[in-house]
Amino acid sequence: MIEPKVDVSKYNPRELGLKAGLEIHQQLDTRHKLFCSCPTVLVDESEIKDEFVRQLRPTRSELGEVDIAALFEWRKGRLYHYHAPRRAACLVEADEEPPHEINKEAVVIGLAVALALGSSPVDEIYVMRKIVIDGSNTTGFQRTAIIALGGEIELESGKKIGIQTIAIEEDAARKLGEEGRYTHYMLDRLGIPLIEISTAPDIETPEEAYEAALTIGQLLRLTGKVKRGIGTIRQDLNVSIKGGVKTEIKGVQRLDLLPKIVLYEAIRQKRLLEIRDELLSRGVRKEMLESLEIVDVTEVFKNTKSKIIARVVKRGGKVLAVKLPGFHGLLGVEVQPGRRFGTELADYARFWGGVGGIFHTDELPGYGITAEEVEQLYKAVNAAKGRDAVVIVADSEDKARKALQAVIERARMALEGIPKETRAAKEDGTTRFMRPQPGSARMYPETDIPPLEVTKELLEEARKIVPEKPTEKLEKLKKRYGLSEDLARQIIRDVRLDLFEKLAAKYGDKIHPSYIASVFTNILRSLAREGIPVDNLDDSQIEEAIAAVAKGKIAKDAVPDLLSYLAKNPGTSVDEAIKALGIQTVDLSTVEKMVDEAVKALEAEIRQRGYAALSKVMGRVMPKLRGKVDGKTVAEIAKKKIAELLGK
Repeated sequence: MIEPKVDVSKYNPRELGLKAGLEIHQQLDTRHKLFCSCPTVLVDESEIKDEFVRQLRPTRSELGEVDIAALFEWRKGRLYHYHAPRRAACLVEADEEPPHEINKEAVVIGLAVALALGSSPVDEIYVMRKIVIDGSNTTGFQRTAIIALGGEIELESGKKIGIQTIAIEEDAARKLGEEGRYTHYMLDRLGIPLIEISTAPDIETPEEAYEAALTIGQLLRLTGKVKRGIGTIRQDLNVSIKGGVKTEIKGVQRLDLLPKIVLYEAIRQKRLLEIRDELLSRGVRKEMLESLEIVDVTEVFKNTKSKIIARVVKRGGKVLAVKLPGFHGLLGVEVQPGRRFGTELADYARFWGGVGGIFHTDELPGYGITAEEVEQLYKAVNAAKGRDAVVIVADSEDKARKALQAVIERARMALEGIPKETRAAKEDGTTRFMRPQPGSARMYPETDIPPLEVTKELLEEARKIVPEKPTEKLEKLKKRYGLSEDLARQIIRDVRLDLFEKLAAKYGDKIHPSYIASVFTNILRSLAREGIPVDNLDDSQIEEAIAAVAKGKIAKDAVPDLLSYLAKNPGTSVDEAIKALGIQTVDLSTVEKMVDEAVKALEAEIRQRGYAALSKVMGRVMPKLRGKVDGKTVAEIAKKKIAELLGK
């Protein structure tokens, strides 16, 4: 029998035969969108906008096939409510006007990245349509164009990770939320150019996945032509193990989460293979799951104490159940930390049936369901305790039946091992079912946009902005700004590298660049670890904070409090924050007076202990001066006053 709990430490990715590839998507900082002249900015939801509602439907490919992922989205029956801000969306985003020619600025940036990676640009760029009918594109497809093939990156170990393709594509609409059957989208983000860099499946450990993503992200930042902030970059993954199948994992926004997601997916695939082998050893075969009866067991729960079931029955819903022969004990087996095989079944029930979830006998009695009700449940579906599992769903009869049909289908897949799925990343490193994997019917040519020849002139423009190699940039940071090796390595990995260089050049004569770098590598990261929403800070606020230090308006010690206040109170100016916090600098005469008073009060101890009493002096004055003057300045004044007292 399989161990019910996952012990992550027992799994060695190399022994599992881990193979992973990355798809890095990064917004480009261009003046206009990819297929129109709208600016590439996000707007406030209160701005003037037009609104319209659409329902998207799948279409057949040129070969007469319907993509399974598109069919899956269509079956949800969603309606899409679009909000089109007049400042950042036009008739192209609304799909009321044909797209314009592809944005050459975006193409040049993409080609510059391709040249830096040693990729081979294509001779002509052809735009393709990729079917997407989850509402994120008003057209029902995303436009994408391959601009280069091949290339590689090198990890610190010397290992090389191949690049398969580099593409330029349009970003999707910004999802605002869901309300009943409606999903709301803002069209300001739709059409912003993205570069997509796809690696070969050369990654063999979670750590290599992290380093590869970091290296590519670093290269993109060094162009100075990419956007920053939440939602501007995301990493998708393709992961498999020996005996497994390629599984797509979408929407990884945090780089530090990549290694955990890769490891957890490898473990999930291994556990699913173990469940398959256990089922086969028990004699479970596909034909045993082909004609399973869904049974109405509402009568069993007519007096139930389960609040969830009682609420459904009271409003006229049904409780339906199905027997899964030979599955006893397996639905409670963890496939990832905190996620059981039963959770995998529940994911299918939610997405195909639209229900809140499932109950199964591996977790019962519980949730208000009694042992007696479980006994009756087994009898009602003719299941054997200790051998079979029973799954129940409480909802409207139609939804409950669809949900259990999806559970049966997922149970059949368990006999094959790992289903081909697209999964969504979760914040704890686990993943959930998102949709079936799209097939070859997903892509077809875009007929509204002419191909673009990659001319010598285009390539010459690209060569002008090819980013420096990270090793070259590292040496330049050390020489130009006097950064230590460690600090230079940290700042080169920071998403605000370009802002650091701007501020170091502008204020470096008044504030040492090492301190400016530490604002990004130390202060902002420390605040983020404390839960401060530092992503609320824009570049201008950070610059104003540095300028306030340079002008002597605040002390360096006050910067963490200032940035924290600004992050917590969006829309507040730096001057307003300084006033609210009371951290204006005090003149040196005031500091000297306060130190004089402290030295006088501690005279006896100073004469006895000498400079060892410095901490006592600082302890008296710093609570009143912290944030208003640098502690180093106060300490120098205190040492001077102690020396005067001691006659030295």
